[in-house]
Amino acid sequence: MRTRALLAAAAILLPLTACSSSSSSGDDDSGKADGKAAGFPYTVTNCGTKTTFDAPPKRAVTMNQHVTEILLELGLKDRIAGTAYLDDKVLPKYKKAYESTPVIAKEYPSYEKLLAANPDFVYGGYASAFAAGDGRSRDALAKSGIKTRLNIEGCAKKPVTMDDVYREVREAGATFGVKGRAEKWVRGAEAELARTAEKSKGGKRTAVFVYDSGDKTAFTAGGRGIGNDIIERAGGRNVMSDLDKSFGDASWETVVDRRPDVIVIYDYGASTVAQKKKRLLDDPALKDVPAIKNKRFAVLPLSDVVLGVRAPGAVKKLAEQLR
Repeated sequence: MRTRALLAAAAILLPLTACSSSSSSGDDDSGKADGKAAGFPYTVTNCGTKTTFDAPPKRAVTMNQHVTEILLELGLKDRIAGTAYLDDKVLPKYKKAYESTPVIAKEYPSYEKLLAANPDFVYGGYASAFAAGDGRSRDALAKSGIKTRLNIEGCAKKPVTMDDVYREVREAGATFGVKGRAEKWVRGAEAELARTAEKSKGGKRTAVFVYDSGDKTAFTAGGRGIGNDIIERAGGRNVMSDLDKSFGDASWETVVDRRPDVIVIYDYGASTVAQKKKRLLDDPALKDVPAIKNKRFAVLPLSDVVLGVRAPGAVKKLAEQLR
């Protein structure tokens, strides 16, 4: 489970400057790692770090579930030397591939354990994956000859949207020499979102409050993360969109004042959805909130609402629950 400390670390990272280029417009979807794949050398600037790949990575370690699922979606399970930090269950379509992937740590591995996997590439989902205090900074890994990538939501200084999801998948595809697979996924995602938008158009937007966790304060989704874009595309209006973070704390007084019609519960961690609902329903301070009075809840797994390949499907899931 992510903690406030990890999210605070994300907030102080370098501004997002992601862009990419390659020496060839060709594409080799064999995903070869022998330097013969088209499109190499490939240079990308990701979260302030410029990296040139002379060939696709052979031994990647993925840290955080949403980046693991990006590589699995791109058909790269044979190139994952290890994975770590599962927030919830992987999608059924990835289950078999995931079960054949070595899990090197339940949460983040130590620097020594990470090196023991002999990676040539480490892909982090959250800024905490590269925590300098734990010895896993991108600079430290570079000194060990290991290239890295941080999911762009982990360093964004402006709101991320589905366009950033597309960029993340495209850049991951280019890094591994499978640009065609990435483009195919993007086309499918665009089509899925268009179908959802057609069904959701018109009508008044539903006022939505996200409850991630928290007791004395509400840990919620702000306006900077992909979760906010998911809500808007699903026909909702995030009542905490003025919180200039992907995730952050809000007072319960603010929740009461903003009168959400629906509360979206993020499902993960030790607290069950039923426990989270009970906490909200039993709070006398919330009794006049429309969502509480009418017991209107929606549920999304945490892995649906971070920047990864689940995001387009999450829009459809949420739209169906808001209707």
